[in-house]
Amino acid sequence: MTTSTPLPLCPSLDPAFLEREYNNRARVPEHPEYFARWERDSRFVRETLPCRLDLPYGPDPRHRWDLFPAANARGTLVFIHGGYWRGLDKGVFSWLAASYVAAGLNVALPNYRLAPSASIEAIVGDVGAAMDWLFAHGAEHGIAMERVVVSGHSAGGHLVAALFAAPAPTRHFDPARIAGGVAISGLYEFEPLLAFSGNDDFRLDAASAARLNLYDKRPTIHAPLVAAVGGAESSEFIRHTRLLAAAWPTVRETLVPPSLDHFSVVDAFCERGQPLYEATLALVP
Repeated sequence: MTTSTPLPLCPSLDPAFLEREYNNRARVPEHPEYFARWERDSRFVRETLPCRLDLPYGPDPRHRWDLFPAANARGTLVFIHGGYWRGLDKGVFSWLAASYVAAGLNVALPNYRLAPSASIEAIVGDVGAAMDWLFAHGAEHGIAMERVVVSGHSAGGHLVAALFAAPAPTRHFDPARIAGGVAISGLYEFEPLLAFSGNDDFRLDAASAARLNLYDKRPTIHAPLVAAVGGAESSEFIRHTRLLAAAWPTVRETLVPPSLDHFSVVDAFCERGQPLYEATLALVP
């Protein structure tokens, strides 16, 4: 893809620099407090909201959907969890269904296989298969699939953009039914990860990194995309969001809310009045 100005690629491949920039749990020492609160709130939401849990979309035990239907829904929000493609679970994020169901959106959360048992490319395939299943079967479970927003955080932010850039022949749903996307704190240039410690699990090489890059691919789903990242995240995570915004004409809005870190930005995604929450709802007016 050509642009009028050079794209801002990674300034350094020094392993010490990359570890400081890409290790989000080290950057936010209080991250276990986020996980504990999210898990506690998620248990409450599953106990109090109507839901359909662990619906299979494929043969692996992690090929599962959790669905939270809304009364008189005007659309559906899909949220793809993060965890650096190697951790976490959809069940940690049930809590975010509460605010969006209250706003009139169904909420759907998929799991996918994790690295190192699955490659990142295989995980991208899992998300495509999950979306194919949801478009084919969501209505059977009370989830209308006419106005769909696909969102995700961290690894999930990348997976949203990867879905938007997937070759059209690999897709088995009508892309016109996607109203928009929200990619939060995603990674879209993979060469830096070759020298990051996480690559022990990612198992990337130069060829797979080039295939996974998204800044040099064209979107095949042309719905508007909101690209967001916390203003207190590392310079590299902020650069990745700006990189995608510079490369893709479908990026409608780039949000860098100040003072939000890699984990508090997820809270802002679900908080009424926050720009990220309001921009998400605006995709399904």
